Amino acid sequence: MLKNQGLISVVIPVYNGERYLAEAINSVLSQDYRPLEIIVVDDGSTDGSAKVAQAFGSVVRYHYQAHAGVSSARNLGVECAQGEFLAFLDADDLWVQDKLTQQVATLTADVDLDIVFGHVSQFHSPDLDDETKRRIKCPDTLLRGFHPGCMLLRLATFLRVGMFRADIAGGYFIEWYARAVEKELKLQTMPDILMLRRLHNTNIGLTEPHRRLDYARVLGEVIRRRHQKPV
Repeated sequence: MLKNQGLISVVIPVYNGERYLAEAINSVLSQDYRPLEIIVVDDGSTDGSAKVAQAFGSVVRYHYQAHAGVSSARNLGVECAQGEFLAFLDADDLWVQDKLTQQVATLTADVDLDIVFGHVSQFHSPDLDDETKRRIKCPDTLLRGFHPGCMLLRLATFLRVGMFRADIAGGYFIEWYARAVEKELKLQTMPDILMLRRLHNTNIGLTEPHRRLDYARVLGEVIRRRHQKPV
């Protein structure tokens, strides 16, 4: 089905993220690109995340699901998307104002290009006290943005690769990215900072360290697939 030409669907999954969700949504609304739609998928939050999202009125499409994990929430957002293009943003992160404008221009300038990434700058959330800031290290160096929040692609391209694996708690994006590479999609990483990653007490990497086991499992699966690929 032909999607709305030029429209970017922005999917924001949230789970008990009321503290930062409004800032994330406002960073999308502050984009100098139009048209766009914002889809917030509430993954079974028990805090005030729903109230925050619904306070934006019709500019945010709010969907609720029983808690099933971030991959499942992203997938529901994709199913609800109506745009030609697709982007993701975590409920605690932010975009620079021209993120979407830069990426659409890059993606449409090269007919062979499939996915555009950028760079990520990390920052301590202003609500952290000094002791917590010392405990949570914030690197000064930029990161190459192989992260859902730093990616732009056409919805049709995402569907060609397939949905995120909902059975993987950690490493699901690595697994999806590996499938994109296996399909020989053309990828480009822009040199600019496009996403600001917030460091805070409830980052999943801090609160759920067991997810690291999933990374090892995913990498093992990717390696096996490559070895089994016909020459």
